[in-house]
Amino acid sequence: MGGDTIRQSIRLRLSLLFFITIVIPIVGIVTQLPSYYLHLIKEQESSLLEGTLTALTFDIQTYLDDLERMTVTPYLNNEVMRALKLKSTSQWNQLTPFEQYEAEEMLNKTLPNYLKNMRKDILGTILLPMDGSVYITPPNSYSDQVVKGFPFAEQDWYQKAVKADGNVAFTGVHQQNYLNLAGTEVFSVARLIKDPDSSRPLGIIMADADSVLLDQMMKGIRLSDGAIVVILDDNQQLIYANHPISPELQQQVALGSHTVTAVDASYSVVRETISRSKWSIAILSPEAFLQAHLQRVYWLGFAFAASGLLIALFLYFTVSHWIVTPFKQMIQVMKRVQRGDLTTSYHVKGNDEISQLGMNLNTMISKLGELIDREYKAVLGKRNAEYRALQSQIQPHFLYNTLNGFIGLNRTGQSMQLERAILSLSGMLRYTLEHNDWAQLQEEVEFINKYCSLQRVRFAERMQVHISCDPNALSIRIPKLLLQPIVENAIIHGIEPCDHVCELRMDIQFQPMMDNGQEEGIVLIEISDNGVGYDSAAAQEGLGIRNVRERLQLSFEGASMVLSSKQNEGTTVLILIPLKDVKRA
Repeated sequence: MGGDTIRQSIRLRLSLLFFITIVIPIVGIVTQLPSYYLHLIKEQESSLLEGTLTALTFDIQTYLDDLERMTVTPYLNNEVMRALKLKSTSQWNQLTPFEQYEAEEMLNKTLPNYLKNMRKDILGTILLPMDGSVYITPPNSYSDQVVKGFPFAEQDWYQKAVKADGNVAFTGVHQQNYLNLAGTEVFSVARLIKDPDSSRPLGIIMADADSVLLDQMMKGIRLSDGAIVVILDDNQQLIYANHPISPELQQQVALGSHTVTAVDASYSVVRETISRSKWSIAILSPEAFLQAHLQRVYWLGFAFAASGLLIALFLYFTVSHWIVTPFKQMIQVMKRVQRGDLTTSYHVKGNDEISQLGMNLNTMISKLGELIDREYKAVLGKRNAEYRALQSQIQPHFLYNTLNGFIGLNRTGQSMQLERAILSLSGMLRYTLEHNDWAQLQEEVEFINKYCSLQRVRFAERMQVHISCDPNALSIRIPKLLLQPIVENAIIHGIEPCDHVCELRMDIQFQPMMDNGQEEGIVLIEISDNGVGYDSAAAQEGLGIRNVRERLQLSFEGASMVLSSKQNEGTTVLILIPLKDVKRA
């Protein structure tokens, strides 16, 4: 195929690909248009509500600030403070009637003159000295008759002011149930008046504001139809709502959700917190208000999306057989290769660029088969070499000490013991030089016995050896010299440094074990000593132990080895081999 023909073919396919990449994104954009428009409307609505909420928060904060200023009024007059101090101590009964009269005048007349407020929605103040008396500063709408015996100290606002310890305490909407003929709902600011010199409590002062002003504020703002304004106190209790709301809806708002759901409507929530009182103001905007503006946009978006979908389907069915089919066939070939069938190949038709790709695929499959054969053989060779290298690393390290022991036996005339020791050493050397990778457990036990008898030539009575083996386990085949490095470590690092008689034990037994609900047996090999031990958590494994662990993992798939040691107590090595993995001679 000539270069011009190839370029024309590529241009044609690129033109089709370009057309698809343009049409389909347009369909996607048209499909997303209603969502984008909804997001835009939500942002605008949220921005308007945030501005409204900021203004409303400022108004409420202004009222609360006015109330707060009224609660610090007693501090502005020394005579008023002196009267409060006298009322709150035992000195009151020691005053002359004239002095008591002067103090009462300060609290009944002088203080009210300071507390006069021109705002009709601030209903007045109530002062409660610590002696239980009550002083009221009423405007025209404020009753001056206190309910006799009213338990002021048990009220939430009173206790909240005491806990604030001189700081302002904000109270949500409540009834003026402490006054006769007063059913007005108010929200209040209370403060504990304290002696500036001794910090001793002198009384509680509370300023009340008519909750009607909240309704008046709501009338001054523009909200969408069905919008709800909710004000919650610092304990997330309802202070005000311009429409009745259910407890479930109030709970969702209190949890800080950005979207809340009622029985018949969903709302998006914009909220703000009044910094001083920690009250939360939330505006709930109904989702139905936004959806009504989107209906026409949805219809237009659906029309464009349907058109784009029809065009995309037409293009798909037109070009799929021409371009997609060869690639599908190649994918099927690659799936068969992935399953391990390296004899498969792609049937090449023509000489265009797709056919050239198919020929390259066939070449790759052929090369892959050759590479796998080579790598498989290399891995097998490497594994066998590693296995033999691990085994060859295990050599007797005690030969020098053993020969010195032979000299000592010869000099002391212990010829029989010398002869037995030489026979043990020759048997061990013959066993290690045999070119076998595996041995029966019985042969390993005999080898360990010979090894320990040679070590006892050196340590004499300082080392006691006890070896026990379940007769049923003697025919089990394990890697040769698997256990000797563990015994060697126990003698060199555990028993040799000790200055007392030590015991070396090796116990081999069968144990039942549950595996996936079925009872399976395991071979348990335990090698322990009561030598000096060491901190197994801080120390690193030596070469011998590491080799044993690696050979064990290479030989038995489910085997494991656990080493534990404590200083001055000894060391224990547990080897667990599933019976299903072992072979018998």
